This record gives sequence, C-alpha cells and structure tokens, in this order.
Amino acid sequence: MSGLAKRRRVRLVLGSMALLALSAGLLGHAFRDGIQFFRTPTEVAERPPDGREVFRIGGIVEPGSVERAGSEVRFRVTDGTSSVAVVYVGITPDLFREGEGVIATGRLVGGTVQASQVLARHDEEYTPRELAGMEL
Repeated sequence: MSGLAKRRRVRLVLGSMALLALSAGLLGHAFRDGIQFFRTPTEVAERPPDGREVFRIGGIVEPGSVERAGSEVRFRVTDGTSSVAVVYVGITPDLFREGEGVIATGRLVGGTVQASQVLARHDEEYTPRELAGMEL
C-alpha cells in the first residue's frame, strides 16, 4: 500500500470521527431544553433547581392545601418528608384532588413551582367513568 493511500484512509477516518462528534454535539444541544428531570419534594427542598430549569415534581397533593381563585390553583406536593408549593393557572385534570398522586411540570421561582402542566396520577386499578361497569 502506498503512502498516499494510507494518508487518504487516515484523513477519511479522522473526518468521519469529526463529523460524528459534531453531530453528537448538535443533538445534545437540541435536546437540552427538551429533557425534563423528575424530582421528589425532598430533592427539590435539599437541592433547589436553577430558576431556568424546567423539571417535573411528583408526589401526593397535600390534604388541606388546595386553594382555587378563578383559574389559578395553589397546592402543595408532598412525599411524606417534605412538601413544595405549586401554583398552576388552567384547568386541572378530573382526577386531581387532595391525597392523590400528581406530577407538575414547571420552574422553581421563589421557592414555588410555577407549573405549566399538571397531570393526575392513578394506579393500575383505575377505570375511566365511561368504562365503569362495562365488561371488557
């Protein structure tokens, strides 16, 4: 094999590696805002996320904490150890209620999660009202 062919092969390998690294960097940059980390109230209390970070907080809606004022809903999410205040403007899911599981997506502002989305959790025994009483 001549020296010229060997240099071409080395250039091809190095060029391919550079393109692979560039594409991996671009993918990482594109997904950085789309990745949302799930945290418990204890994790949020111990290590509060940066106010620019969008994250999910999950736990139980603390009994006695739900306050509604128009379309604004304020409540606390607890994991039994810590609780974190959440404020959400919008319509809450039908399954949203005190003592039930919830996941809120938002940013931490002044110790309160400013939620952009609230999801009610349910267990595997859940059956929608429309299907209750039907045999499947």
